[in-house]
Amino acid sequence: MGAKNKGLSVFALGGLHEIGKNMYAIEYGDSIVLIDCGNKFPDESLLGIDLIIPDISYLIENQDKVQALLVTHGHEDHIGGIPYFLKKINVPVYGTRFTIGLIKHKLKEHRFLRESELYEIHADSNLSIGDLSIRFFQVNHSIPDCLGIVFDTPEGTVVHTGDFKFDLTPANAERPDIHKMAEIGNKGVLLLLSESTNAERKGFTPSEQMVGENLESIFRKATRKVIVSTFASNISRIQQVVHASEVTNRKLALLGRSMVNVVKIAMDLGYLSVPKDMLIDAVEINDYPPERVTILCTGSQGEPMAALSRLSTGNFRDVDILAEDTVILAAGPIPGNEKNVSTIVDNLFQLGAHVIYGSGSSSGMHVSGHGYQEDLKLMLTLMKPTYFVPIHGEYRMLHHHRLLAESVGVKPGNTFILNNGDVVDIENSVARHTRKIPAGSTYVDGLDVGDMEFVLRDRKKISEEGMLMIILPMSKPDGKLLSNPEIISRGFVDNQFSELRKGMNRIIVDTINELHEADRYSWNVKKKQIKKLVGQYIKDRARKEPMIVPILIEV
Repeated sequence: MGAKNKGLSVFALGGLHEIGKNMYAIEYGDSIVLIDCGNKFPDESLLGIDLIIPDISYLIENQDKVQALLVTHGHEDHIGGIPYFLKKINVPVYGTRFTIGLIKHKLKEHRFLRESELYEIHADSNLSIGDLSIRFFQVNHSIPDCLGIVFDTPEGTVVHTGDFKFDLTPANAERPDIHKMAEIGNKGVLLLLSESTNAERKGFTPSEQMVGENLESIFRKATRKVIVSTFASNISRIQQVVHASEVTNRKLALLGRSMVNVVKIAMDLGYLSVPKDMLIDAVEINDYPPERVTILCTGSQGEPMAALSRLSTGNFRDVDILAEDTVILAAGPIPGNEKNVSTIVDNLFQLGAHVIYGSGSSSGMHVSGHGYQEDLKLMLTLMKPTYFVPIHGEYRMLHHHRLLAESVGVKPGNTFILNNGDVVDIENSVARHTRKIPAGSTYVDGLDVGDMEFVLRDRKKISEEGMLMIILPMSKPDGKLLSNPEIISRGFVDNQFSELRKGMNRIIVDTINELHEADRYSWNVKKKQIKKLVGQYIKDRARKEPMIVPILIEV
């Protein structure tokens, strides 16, 4: 794409029409500065895929321009793609102290920490990159150390809010810097990019203080173990669990790898305070009376291998949920996870546990880290942008956010609802959406990263139709079959399979003999013809189209 005559361009490689894998970019002249680099987790249609990260093919083509990566906060949908990105384009990364702590741990796991340049910033930091002057302002969210970003450019000021809400009584005392936001708006904002996750929900987001009070009340009433499941990154919520455990004289055990890792980082950096001797290992849980134990675990989103899921099915070594234990899901289900969460809740009730759950603040155990409609309108009112791009949300959320913007003074027609890859070009302080760059998803499968559409097609076919392996023992000197083919079925069920097997054997033997008589010895020719004829035979008789894999064994 490239900027023309030092024009300003703003675009997203992730985070539009979706919640996850956020990545945005500001391009001016010969400089590209990136904002966030997250991942999202696959749904059940992406068989075997571990993570989804942004497609950075455009950045690779223009990597001489990419100057820096700025990170608004430490949630996975904002930092999860960083190791994969830095292995392709190694640029300096800027983030707050807690955010950098989480990134360091992630890069250490990927064995890429030594090669990385990480720099700590804070709300009063100033950076100069190319012709871009960059400032920051503090926002609050559901993780410590969150920032909004201000880009002062020759074309005008661009603001990216990061994820935010306006909680004036936050549990961690990190209040939103409303005065600085107002100053930024008074000086003039050309373009605002603001998150849209809760654009459909009326009112203001409730305060975290409500959760702390409700947690303590539940802890005091509990007669046996209390098990709390929440996001590992929600340090404020974890601190509230620690406090409730302290006032009810309970020990605290951590279950789940990410919970253990994040709590350690938060304690080491001073963001989490845990009384001495409160933490115990999982193997020590049964050494204490159940009324003196709290378990803090991952799995609030119904992840099948997370601690809460395994506890709900009795598959966590050394730890059991028993009748009269209290289980608290201190997080609302992300859209798409409701079914998995519901299954776990059912399992917990079958175990006889008291289960406290529910979306949003209905249970009193969770409040969102994302602003509701009044929070979003307040941000728009403070910033007073000329142009507006709603980000971080599915299409309906972006649409509702546009209506909110128009209700507080943004002119109709000055809001751009974009797809990933769409570009807003700004020249002479006039913004236009006229073009697109390559953007999409990159799949991570184990150690493999890249385009795996063909792999997913094969996996989908096998999962739906099954697979047949046809093993052909053949004479190497003359190319003749030495015995009948062996047909191995996987995931293919048919009541008349023995009859199908006879028919397939006949087709395979006849095909190889015919090709042999025609002097067509090529294995590729035989393989292609066998797949074609056997496939048609099964389709006609069983209405199935399994994957067919002929395997030659030459003797």
